[in-house]
Amino acid sequence: MSDFNSKLNSNFGYLFETELLEEIEKVGTYKTVSKNEIIIDIEDYINAMPLLLNGAIKILREDEKGDELVLYYLEKGDTCAITLSCCMGQTKSKIRAVAETDVSLIMLPKEKMTAWLSTYKSWQSFILQSYHNRVEELLQAVDTIAFLKMDERLFKYLKDKAMVNSNDELTTTHKQISDDLHTSRVVVSRLLKKLENDGKIKLFRNSIKVLEL
Repeated sequence: MSDFNSKLNSNFGYLFETELLEEIEKVGTYKTVSKNEIIIDIEDYINAMPLLLNGAIKILREDEKGDELVLYYLEKGDTCAITLSCCMGQTKSKIRAVAETDVSLIMLPKEKMTAWLSTYKSWQSFILQSYHNRVEELLQAVDTIAFLKMDERLFKYLKDKAMVNSNDELTTTHKQISDDLHTSRVVVSRLLKKLENDGKIKLFRNSIKVLEL
């Protein structure tokens, strides 16, 4: 069994019919992406939809000044409903997808998307559930921005990042965090020190350990 076939069955064998798995293996393109590499950029025309086999992907929005804001993360077994929407509507991408870790994925050609919706019940259920999950995550992102204080936003961000990386010690910089949260590095540095004093994190030279998950 190939690595592609093994990972496909491991992640989606319990979800999809055998016939659909065979189609995915036939038309899908197996791809590996290095950490921090852009997978889909804003204004790209999307010709394929990703199925994530391993690792995590960060989904971001960008304002008119070029500043970014993290919306949510995709983990193994996920797909991006916004990508699917762009595929079906033949519109340009409104998000940027960046590899949070080294990832492996399958890129599926967009012409198969609607065909499989009417052919395979498991695919239809998977896509509907994906839409539901992404909407929930977008609502959480809105709630976080609207209702949480910045120190609470920062701590939630660190916990989410630790979860998708499966590691409570994060290798990151204050500048990277401030970019993701759309705030200043000075604010991030001050609040990280506050979180450390509260016993929630431990700061090191080039990393942050999350003590409360």
